Amino acid sequence: MTFTRKSLSVLLLVFLLLTSCGGGQAAAEPTIDANAIAETIAASFFQTQTALVPPATQTFTSTVPPLVTDTAIVLPTIPVASPTTQVIYYAPSATPTLNLTLTRTPTGTLPTATVDPTKLAYGCNNLLLIADVTIPAGTVMKPNQQFTKTWKVANTGTCDWVYLYHPVLFSGDGMNAKVPNLGKVIPPGKWTQIDVVLTAPKNPGTYTGYWRFADQNGNMFGSTLTVSIVVSAPTNTPKPTSTSTTAPPTTAAPTGTFTQEPTATPETPTATP
Repeated sequence: MTFTRKSLSVLLLVFLLLTSCGGGQAAAEPTIDANAIAETIAASFFQTQTALVPPATQTFTSTVPPLVTDTAIVLPTIPVASPTTQVIYYAPSATPTLNLTLTRTPTGTLPTATVDPTKLAYGCNNLLLIADVTIPAGTVMKPNQQFTKTWKVANTGTCDWVYLYHPVLFSGDGMNAKVPNLGKVIPPGKWTQIDVVLTAPKNPGTYTGYWRFADQNGNMFGSTLTVSIVVSAPTNTPKPTSTSTTAPPTTAAPTGTFTQEPTATPETPTATP
């Protein structure tokens, strides 16, 4: 039962009227305490109001952060052609750091770079050096000595070498070279000899020239043609003085077999008796 303030006021008014009307009764009847009744009614009212209010429900919110561990995560095996291998990934905080220093120590004989002859072509022209025909590397020359350097070469291109093809110095010492033209036709797959006429320098030392063959327009192609000489120092050795004695001439004895010619004997006249 719900009591309002207006209802409570009406009950108190009725209660006061009843008590005032009963004042002529015998004094032996017990006296009713109006204040106690009022307190009881008020307490009942407030308890009823409290019972009607639903109790509050407490809600708890978890603020605990997710647990982060450094445990390695093993993924499923990846099927490959090689034997089965497990790939292991690590959490960011557990990523290992590898500090590796690789040192390579060469052993044995180092390989020598080989030039690919096909890379030396110019257009359809190419040349392969077969051999040094004259003046091997390190040949000793006198100052101002003239010599001819000859190479044996092959036409490894796809077109003919023609008359105006010639050697061209592209590096090193020219040594006052006189360069003749090829002067003939060399078809592909054939070999020939090419020459340059050189003069040794006047000063002692080692001199090297690097040549290549070229077409009539000066376009170089093919293997490098090298000439290297050593110019000797002049020697100032005095000529020896010789004392010569004139010897009598000697007559060489004839050799061989000779046949003596017959000698004629004069006839002696015979007297007739």
